[in-house]
Amino acid sequence: MTHGSSGGHTATGSAGPAGGAPSPTNPTTSTPWGSTSTSTPNGAPAWNSAPMGAAYADAPTAAVPLVADGSAANAPTASNPGAGRGSHSAARARGPRRARLQLRHINPWTVLKFSCVLSIALFFVWLIVIGVLFGVLDGAGVINKINDAYTTIQGGDAKAPVTAGIVFGGAAIIGVVNIVLFIALSTVGSVVYNLCADLVGGVEITLSER
Repeated sequence: MTHGSSGGHTATGSAGPAGGAPSPTNPTTSTPWGSTSTSTPNGAPAWNSAPMGAAYADAPTAAVPLVADGSAANAPTASNPGAGRGSHSAARARGPRRARLQLRHINPWTVLKFSCVLSIALFFVWLIVIGVLFGVLDGAGVINKINDAYTTIQGGDAKAPVTAGIVFGGAAIIGVVNIVLFIALSTVGSVVYNLCADLVGGVEITLSER
């Protein structure tokens, strides 16, 4: 940077103190750019840095546009502390958003796979429930009383009608039948639903955010 002093001479300074630019460690009679000169008791010049005004802003830095998103644009500032309150109050007044959807088609193949897995899981749940129930009744003595009453009526040579093998065998047969019926009814039901949806439209579902 080159500037003229009051004495008519020209001084040239580089970017750092090594190039001859005035600084607190390299004082000269010239005042650094953006500072005010003062004097010390020993007569050496000193400088007090002062904030640069808008006229001294670098042109490339000042030309960079400010990019702000929607939240920053409505953020409250010192000059406008009430900014952003209108948008938040409007969002609260508007309430949660809702979307109305219509279920038009169900893939029967996916229904078949899902029903197979679900029916098998329910089969094991059914066996567990039967086992727990049989254990509770057997521990309470209900099973023995039923067997004793049956053998008393039929005679001494009659076999006990309620045993663990008979109970779990019957439960397994009922569970297998339920698996077949559940898979068949689910798959056929999806096909029937698709036909009805093509004629009168599907089931409407309303989704709402919290």
